[in-house]
Amino acid sequence: MTRFLYLTRHGEATPDEQALTENGSRQAALLGERLRDVPLSEIHHGPLSRTTQTARLIGEHLPGIPLVESEAAGDYVPYRPDKDELPPEHADRYLSFLEQFPADEGDDLAARALRTFTGPAAQGTRHELVVTHNFLIGWLVRAALDAPQWRWLGLNHGNAALTVIRYAADRPASILFYNDMGHLPAELRWTGFQPELHV
Repeated sequence: MTRFLYLTRHGEATPDEQALTENGSRQAALLGERLRDVPLSEIHHGPLSRTTQTARLIGEHLPGIPLVESEAAGDYVPYRPDKDELPPEHADRYLSFLEQFPADEGDDLAARALRTFTGPAAQGTRHELVVTHNFLIGWLVRAALDAPQWRWLGLNHGNAALTVIRYAADRPASILFYNDMGHLPAELRWTGFQPELHV
């Protein structure tokens, strides 16, 4: 009764975030090719156009795998810490960063994401892909590691990179790999990161 949860951030988006760039479309197609032999049961995706388009392009390489839109896979702040939860030397920077995002129902959606996408499978072995956004990937990785709730902050995921988490009944959740870009050529890697984070 094992679940393998595959997580990816949408492909590179246009400046208005309403569509994928040409590079973003290539990233999504290459990820679809990489996942061609994975026995996925579903492809979940957020409701925004950049995740919908990414999921559709991935799905073109995975015929017969249903695409399932999910609010829980959307773009939201999953948890807003209080200042006293944060390391004092970083608290002001993190809180200033979060101020740029509107208050929303992120806590409820984040809890729903944990219920929907994590934990062992009900029976057998299950493989699922979630096409989502940077914040939710950080939130789910943090949860898999039993890290403090604020620790989703500071985790960064490249466009169309791949993270896989294994959930089994007889062991803690484990990160099998994180932010893997092996399916992308050099010119398509590290998009979605600030320039100073490019490797």
